[in-house]
Amino acid sequence: MLIAFFFAIKEVKIPVSINEFLTLLEALQKNIAATSLDDFYFLSRLIMVKDEAHYDKFDQAFGLYFKGVSKLAEAQAGIPLDWLKKRLERELSDEQRAAIEKFGYDKLMDRLSELLKEQKERHEGGSKWIGTGGTSPFGHGGTNPEGIRIGGRSESRSAVKVWENRAYRDYDTERELGNRNIKLALRRLRKFARHGAANEFALDATIHATAQNAGYLDIKMQAERKNNIKVIMLLDAGGSMDEHISRIEELFSAAKSEFKNMEFFYFHNCVYDYLWKNNQRRHAEKIPAFEVLRKYPCTTKLILVGDATMSPYEILSPGGSVEYNNSEAGATWLQRLTNAFPQFVWLNPEPEGLWEYRQSITIIRQLMANRMFPVTIDGLERAMRLLSK
Repeated sequence: MLIAFFFAIKEVKIPVSINEFLTLLEALQKNIAATSLDDFYFLSRLIMVKDEAHYDKFDQAFGLYFKGVSKLAEAQAGIPLDWLKKRLERELSDEQRAAIEKFGYDKLMDRLSELLKEQKERHEGGSKWIGTGGTSPFGHGGTNPEGIRIGGRSESRSAVKVWENRAYRDYDTERELGNRNIKLALRRLRKFARHGAANEFALDATIHATAQNAGYLDIKMQAERKNNIKVIMLLDAGGSMDEHISRIEELFSAAKSEFKNMEFFYFHNCVYDYLWKNNQRRHAEKIPAFEVLRKYPCTTKLILVGDATMSPYEILSPGGSVEYNNSEAGATWLQRLTNAFPQFVWLNPEPEGLWEYRQSITIIRQLMANRMFPVTIDGLERAMRLLSK
């Protein structure tokens, strides 16, 4: 039976090997998840899914394979929304609450299946049908010590099963980034090394030294393991980028959290001979771009963030900047940057489907050797994989 389940997981493009499948079988032999289908769901997901981005695919494969889950989903879809509209609150005394029968999980599921076939109209305030505000175990907004909540929100927190949308839909790889998801994606760009004082317990070294010392404890310490990657992030600020402020703030916040060795600078539309650290004082506290080129080693990772949406003159012509008369074209400065830091990417918050219709984006992509990626989970992960090579 489970061999077919294993292949169902592989069919939805979840990377799972025979080793995970054998581990799952071993766990089942030890009765780790022998009580319910829910326990098996969590156990199998824990063992067979290594990346949160695949949770939604796993939910779909699990629901299709185990017919009971898929039937529940179909039944839910067939319940008219009007049946679940909450129109009254029912207050019960302690004696009335105690008198309400607990069905037990299996009887609940069987009874629900029967009601779905029998019920023809909406009910509220009752004790039998699927509805609201009563003592029935099915519906929401009422009172029952052990029921199945369908729609609505949790109030008594006594449901043994809740029918709602899949919890992990947001992990789709095409979704725009949130702060938590961007941190997960940025972690692909890591190179750990140990530096500083030896103030961390070294387990492996201690075991080896103790064995060499005839069993007498020989404690070893080591320096803390830190991410050794150095990053320069250049962020486009102002103008059309105002539409993307919220998302870029999340990107910037997550990057500062993940990369301890990160420097950042602002520019507007395209990079020219000056950058700045404080966007509000951009004209008073300018930093020469040449200083950035000289200061940081060529192994530094360069990440440019911008929508690349501007007049082509701002990229290709001296004096093309909208703010001042630049002596050299923006394209010249982009080439200097990419030559100085060969490991570079451009992150673009504009939808990828629009890129081909904007001339300036096409020009920037060519200057960046097609190393432009959308600000999505999938796009950021591809960018980090490229930078980590």
